Amino acid sequence: MHYFDHSATTPLHPQVKNLMDEVGELHFGNPSSVHSFGRKARALIETARKQMATAIGCKPQEIIFTSGGTETNNLVLWDVARSDKKHVVTSVIEHPAILKTLENLSDFGVTFTSVGVDEKGLVDPQDVENAITDETGLISIMLANNEVGTIQPITDISAIAKQHSIMLHSDAVQALGKIPINVKELGVDCMSFSAHKFYGPKGVGALFIKNGIKLKPLIYGGSQERAMRAGTENTIGVTGMGLAAELAAKNVVTSADHFHSLTETFKKQLKKILPNAVYHGHPNHHLPGLISVSFPGYRNDLLMAHLDRRGIAVSSGSACSSGDVKPSKILSAMNVDDDLNICTLRISFGLGNTLEEVTILTKAINSSLEQIRSAA
Repeated sequence: MHYFDHSATTPLHPQVKNLMDEVGELHFGNPSSVHSFGRKARALIETARKQMATAIGCKPQEIIFTSGGTETNNLVLWDVARSDKKHVVTSVIEHPAILKTLENLSDFGVTFTSVGVDEKGLVDPQDVENAITDETGLISIMLANNEVGTIQPITDISAIAKQHSIMLHSDAVQALGKIPINVKELGVDCMSFSAHKFYGPKGVGALFIKNGIKLKPLIYGGSQERAMRAGTENTIGVTGMGLAAELAAKNVVTSADHFHSLTETFKKQLKKILPNAVYHGHPNHHLPGLISVSFPGYRNDLLMAHLDRRGIAVSSGSACSSGDVKPSKILSAMNVDDDLNICTLRISFGLGNTLEEVTILTKAINSSLEQIRSAA
């Protein structure tokens, strides 16, 4: 099986797996216990906190560990429901962990405005400013889109947020390990991360909360994570995330070069097979290794089924909406017509993919297209 769906999830990095195995076997103490077992577990968590902080350019005390990107986004959004200003500015191409949460927060008086994007999936900062009202308490715009890879102008949006004294949150789940991230340079107040997107374990995430920003907890109980996230810490997962973040940040340039090589090879080979293939996303401001491509006249559900039988794993978009044979909301927001929309695949390369595998992928696509044509 050849795996080209790394935007959905990544395999564990071997070094991360080895560390997690060791922690699970030897360091099982409760991090809140005062005996040596607990102190060792606490030290491992604090090491991971430093690794995560270093990876994104912040202080360790500005990192809170959670169960993943969805919880992290919810923590920020639910704070709005308990604030005086209950209006949120976001975009139409945010992850469901943002948009569905905001929809459900309407029961608590929260309203939101979703600004549109252009045909390349880019948010216009001026649209964000135009959507601000006297009741706006939060702006939440993702750093990079999970379906088409477009990187948003967060620094420009940050300047607007600061001018209006509004907190800025960004979902950066897709970005760490693909592009350099420095939260101070980006100017965000809060930023969300999920370990399984950069070769760490599933079920653990992190939230950057800028010093001075006060959020109310989403989960109440004990005083873990500076009373911001109650519950006994997932020591194994947190240590895995810390190392994964360190490796991702340290190797980001090399990784991006690798992804670029794979992408260019794929595009050259696909052009010979299907010259009218259509690519989506911004050509310059784009995550390396993430390809959104339409195969005009070939429905993505049929194409994925054929590829799966040939040992090829790709997706039709976000894994959170997999199984839905209908137009992508992201592509629709980018004015991609439905006929082309439902012919779109997301191919996302990873560190383990090779140029030889790219050739295997394009040959499998070619065979699948031929078989679909012959059956028509």
